[in-house]
Amino acid sequence: MSEPPAGTEPPTGGSASPRVHRYEDGIVAIDTLTGGMTEVTAGYLLAAPRPALIECGPAKPIEHLLAGLDEVGMDPDDLAYLVLTHIHLDHAGGAGDVAAAFPNATVVVSEVGARHLHDPSRLNRSARQVYGELFDTIYGACTPIEAERIRGVADGDVLDLGGGRELELLYTPGHAKHHVGVHDHGTDAIFSGDSVGVKLPGMTHLRPATPPADFHLDAALASLARYRERSPERLYLAHYGPVDPPNEALAEAEDRLRLWASTAEAAYYEALAEVGTAPTGTEIDHVAETLRRRFADEIDADLVADDPDAVQRLELLSGVDSNAAGLVRYFQRRDEGTLTEVG
Repeated sequence: MSEPPAGTEPPTGGSASPRVHRYEDGIVAIDTLTGGMTEVTAGYLLAAPRPALIECGPAKPIEHLLAGLDEVGMDPDDLAYLVLTHIHLDHAGGAGDVAAAFPNATVVVSEVGARHLHDPSRLNRSARQVYGELFDTIYGACTPIEAERIRGVADGDVLDLGGGRELELLYTPGHAKHHVGVHDHGTDAIFSGDSVGVKLPGMTHLRPATPPADFHLDAALASLARYRERSPERLYLAHYGPVDPPNEALAEAEDRLRLWASTAEAAYYEALAEVGTAPTGTEIDHVAETLRRRFADEIDADLVADDPDAVQRLELLSGVDSNAAGLVRYFQRRDEGTLTEVG
């Protein structure tokens, strides 16, 4: 891997091209250009004797990620690790393509989700049901990866990048039961996947990501607490980029998650009281509409006016309807006593 000349990186971030952003701590973000839009999902490259890429985005636009890696000097034999926070297609859908392009890379993922990368048939099938036509136009199918190239990790496992640099994998369920966070001890940065939430261009606040099928409120809050205990110097969101100061962002993430959950819970029971029977499915619509009204100020109207993709990005990654469905499913399972303990 070729290194950029010393002193060429902007002091607080910047762009060498539409797809590559370098930060002062040496982290390189490569924009996957998901959905043909900028700043939707980032892959983060960590330069080291054994380089690691954290997240790869969907399969459909994978050529943009691969072009970005080529642009920063990554040869096919260079990449040692592809680290995935979880197997949702906006984070891991292109993993098989990256593995094919970098034959020495080990794909690192939670041991809970590893089998779905070796045989992604169930993952692709369920994603097609959820995304509908977006599966073909935005995401694309995940291709199988040889089992011997996949490393399933548990909480506290460590990747040695060489030169004294290590990545620690943290089991951080809530958004998904197979979610891991990544603590880069070399920069004291945490890469949080979806476990902290999303903050995209035009957004005034962090928004929690609470989709079905296995969102778990208590686990999500516990995962945020784990990050706060570490008091990282940097915090990188997959959607999108670093958020500063990191500890204030983590506190905001907890506050907003509690607020979204309490707002949704009140609307859910209000809907149940209205019908006076067991859940009918219409309560999700009521919860979604309540959330939409309550959090309408999360989009800066002035910024949106200058960025026609702002609303589409948010609806694609953390739309109100998806969040409402995940929260309602959580309330239902909690009330039925069928929640699976995680963490």
